[in-house]
Amino acid sequence: MHLSELKGLLPEKGYAVLAQSITELRPAQEKAIASGLLEGKNLVVCTPTASGKTLIAELAIQKTVLEGRGKALYIVPLKALAREKYKDFRERYKGVFSVGISVGDLDASDTYLSRYEVIITTSEKLDSLIRHKTPWIGQVRLVIADEIHLLNDHGRGPTLEIVLTILREIAHDMQILGLSATIGNPEELAEWLDAGLVQDSWRPVELKRGVLFGREIEFVE
Repeated sequence: MHLSELKGLLPEKGYAVLAQSITELRPAQEKAIASGLLEGKNLVVCTPTASGKTLIAELAIQKTVLEGRGKALYIVPLKALAREKYKDFRERYKGVFSVGISVGDLDASDTYLSRYEVIITTSEKLDSLIRHKTPWIGQVRLVIADEIHLLNDHGRGPTLEIVLTILREIAHDMQILGLSATIGNPEELAEWLDAGLVQDSWRPVELKRGVLFGREIEFVE
């Protein structure tokens, strides 16, 4: 799919940002759009690393934020990843929408975040914000859960499951987008989220398997 096919479907300012660096959409991105990404449908996207999952999230953010539907929450598992996403989004969408980050004190409500349209946080910090009854949570209309396979993680999984469950109760018209390269039970997860499932095996670099012995590698055909 050529990016130009989305002209008119995406907000003008958002489309202009993408047009600076993108001409063709990748298979997973095209499948996500066909599955209702731009219509607010819940989706679980399970595709290889570097297959374009972040852009899928950006398309959903543009529709939610720039069309005035509400705020977008981007949940990541690690503080370092939150800071990386914050830096990337703030630079890429400067002057288009505002981006905030919340990964600090778990005993603070961070009411200042109400001025931001896109908020990047960890599941642990989000859990704290919900418990503090942070007012702007009710304005969230898009939740992106990056590395959503961590629902099965004994450490972070329960917290992520709790915040997703509570957010769905807060706003029934909220769109949820789960992203992962490795989900063991994608169909079951999609059913739990009342979501469509987007799967694709395309990757930018071919993946090969082989055996290293000494200084030689024998690849499996």
